[in-house]
Amino acid sequence: MKKDGSGSVPLYALTLLFFMWGFITCMNDVLIPHLKELFQLTYLQAMLVQFCFFGAYFTGSLIYFLISHFHGDPINKIGYKNGILLGLVISGIGCCLFYPAASMSLYGLFLGAFFILGLGFTLLQITANPYVSLLGPEETASSRLNLVQAFNSFGTTIAPIIGGFLIFQFFAEGGELSAGATRMPYLIFAVVFFVVAVFMSRVKLPLFKADETEMSGLGALKFPQLKLGIGGIFFYVGAEVTIGSFMISFITHDDIAGISHAVAKNYLSLYWGGAMIGRFLGSISLNNNISSSKKVIYMVATSLAIFALIFSIVDLSFGQISVFIGFIVLNLAAFFIGKSAPARTLSLFAAINIILLLVSIFTKGSISMWALISIGLFNSIMWSNIFTLSISGLGAYTSQGSSLLVMAILGGALVPLLQGSLADSIGIQYSFFLPAVCYGYILYFGYFCSKRVVVETGGPLRSGH
Repeated sequence: MKKDGSGSVPLYALTLLFFMWGFITCMNDVLIPHLKELFQLTYLQAMLVQFCFFGAYFTGSLIYFLISHFHGDPINKIGYKNGILLGLVISGIGCCLFYPAASMSLYGLFLGAFFILGLGFTLLQITANPYVSLLGPEETASSRLNLVQAFNSFGTTIAPIIGGFLIFQFFAEGGELSAGATRMPYLIFAVVFFVVAVFMSRVKLPLFKADETEMSGLGALKFPQLKLGIGGIFFYVGAEVTIGSFMISFITHDDIAGISHAVAKNYLSLYWGGAMIGRFLGSISLNNNISSSKKVIYMVATSLAIFALIFSIVDLSFGQISVFIGFIVLNLAAFFIGKSAPARTLSLFAAINIILLLVSIFTKGSISMWALISIGLFNSIMWSNIFTLSISGLGAYTSQGSSLLVMAILGGALVPLLQGSLADSIGIQYSFFLPAVCYGYILYFGYFCSKRVVVETGGPLRSGH
């Protein structure tokens, strides 16, 4: 991989990008119960939102992979920056399509808008994730990606509050549920995407290029960590998305909390806010340039600061949110047990999420609710750790491998759809056995990487003992 341009990386620009698509992606979770009630949908029909949105990731990534296979890597030809700009423009167009969908109050048009928006995000995922990984030493790639993913989680944390306010209150027509309530919010989002595109076009970013002669064929699939990582991304995204998608419906259920959608959106923010806390902690924990003693201080201080930030955002009392502190302490302890090893930490977090899901399935009331909400804390480092473990050492095949990993985001389309079918047939609570199975695979992937894959300083990822 050759690099040209400035060595000082404007991570602020990329952080803004991650924030934006985190915000818009989480808006799906806000819209699903809104559209379900508006169009009188079953759980299965409501999950078509995620099927179309994340199905676009698979479609776009498949097209990208086929082009790279037969004609060479497109990103290597147009550059990472132009790929990011194109993704932003397509995302903005997708947001614009919500206006006619809302005006005509047609569920099919909403699904089409979600699909176009997903195509734009596909290109952003293919370009931005590996770009962040390439912007420094390989051994600190997980730390960098956790950092920008933390700001992605900040977007997902405030989206339920801001988005819920805009749709359920500010733009609600006559105080009642209506399709028109989504018109102006998504038009505003479209303008923001176009403005960010203009901003990014003016930011100077380093240029990475791979040797085209090395990139023909299906070379990325010769790496075992990538092949297993594709499954890891599939099941991780599927589990995270389906939990977020069902969160409001789960919490508002009479057996759990029995509260309104307007209140439940605050607890959805805690789910995504937990991911933000964990990603900031992961960025510190997985950074080998920080001493162990300083890591403890930084991580505890960061936890307190972000908890205070979340508390200031959500419309909940300290008594309502205080239980969350105990799970943050558990998250800190898990990081220390993981000892800054990406694969070991990944397996540990997956095991904890399986336990939390079982608790949420077999208990009632606040215990069940808090077990499900706290899963966000342990989802935190999964994307970045799976992604970096999968593409480390791919060299010229990095973008091709990245497109395959982004293709695996198809899990976000299929797993919620399957859980929707389960919820309709066996009930929403027992349907959470499905994400527990997903985390079981992730546990195995982390175990495989910890035993058979070694990341060498400055060197490639290779098969181990």
